[in-house]
Amino acid sequence: MAKDGPGGESVFWQRKKLDQMSQQEWESLCDGCGKCCLHKLEDIDTGELAFTNVACRLLDIGACRCGNYEQRATLVPDCVVLNPKNVSELVWMPSTCAYRLLAEGNPLPHWHPLVSGDPDSVHRAGISVRGRCISERHAGPLEHHVLDQEP
Repeated sequence: MAKDGPGGESVFWQRKKLDQMSQQEWESLCDGCGKCCLHKLEDIDTGELAFTNVACRLLDIGACRCGNYEQRATLVPDCVVLNPKNVSELVWMPSTCAYRLLAEGNPLPHWHPLVSGDPDSVHRAGISVRGRCISERHAGPLEHHVLDQEP
């Protein structure tokens, strides 16, 4: 179980289900890893997923944040906007993702910014894609960037 807050109080992600969170609470669950913004390839015949190190053109690779978050779904039509209803159905979500972890009943890890109190803890822990991906603007064919495992 995640640690209690500074005064020993239970923190919102321990008390609330995903669909009970305010928009601000929901948004704060994002750890800023950038993994969900990497392209994935799906085998049409088997449904098997292959992860790549190619980031969406909107991802600010250094900050691991969307460069146009408010208009992402308009600018990138296949961008999936997470919500409490679809998060448990998205099998491609990173295993380290707070949305996925909480949907599966798991605690947030020690490096998550909500637990550590430090927005850079995700990068120091080596969880983010910072320094490990390339923008789709420069990548060429996705097939040339398939990874052996989840990033």
